[in-house]
Amino acid sequence: MSHPATPNGTRPRHPRPRYARLLAPALLLALTACTAAPHADAPAATAPQLTGPLCAALPTGTEPGNPTFLAGQPADQALRWIPTLTTFEAALRTSDVLTDLPTGTGVTILAPSDDAFAAKFSEDNWDELMTHHADELRTLLKAHLITGAHPIGDLVNAGTATTLDGTTVAVTRTGPTVRLADRADAVCADYQATNARIHIINAVLGPLPTTANDSDHRAH
Repeated sequence: MSHPATPNGTRPRHPRPRYARLLAPALLLALTACTAAPHADAPAATAPQLTGPLCAALPTGTEPGNPTFLAGQPADQALRWIPTLTTFEAALRTSDVLTDLPTGTGVTILAPSDDAFAAKFSEDNWDELMTHHADELRTLLKAHLITGAHPIGDLVNAGTATTLDGTTVAVTRTGPTVRLADRADAVCADYQATNARIHIINAVLGPLPTTANDSDHRAH
C-alpha cells in the first residue's frame, strides 16, 4: 500500500499503526464538532419579535431604526432611532439617569410615546420640568426603568415589577396587549438593545399630576 506524501513531498519512513489510521477520522470529527460548537450556540441573526398595535407603524426590514439594527446598539442610542420616543429620549439624555444603574446591569425601559407625554404635560409644564426641576425629572424617569432586561412575557408571568423609584407595578395581559399599573398599555413591546429591553407604552407612569389641556398642542 502506498502512503500519502508529507508536506515536503517525502514518504514517511514508518507507516502509522492500523489503530492510529482508524482513530484519525474520529478525532477529526471530534475536533470539527468542538470548533463548530460556539457557532451553533450563537444567537440567530433574526429580527426581535415585537408585539403590539403600534409596531406596524415603526421601522422594519432594512429601514433606519429597524429592530435588528437596534438589537446591537446601547440602550441610549437605540432610543434615538425609535421615532415615537423623541420626548422620552431627550429626557433620559438630559437627566443622565441611566448612569444610576450599576455598570453592566441590564435594564428594562418602559418608554412612553410622544403622544403619551403630550396627553400628560402641558408644553410649559414639561419645559419647566426639563430645565429647572432635575430631581423631579429623574424621579419621573426612574418610574419607567426596571433593573434587568426583561421580555414583556416575563413581566406578565411575574405579575409585578419594581421600578427604580421603588414603585411596585402590576403587570397583566389584557387581550393582545399588556397593562402596566392599570394605567398604560405596552403598544410595541420587546425591542432589544445591548443588555436592555424597551417596551413602548401609551401613558406616562409616576405620581406627577396631569397638566395637559385641550388648548395645548405639543408637537408629536
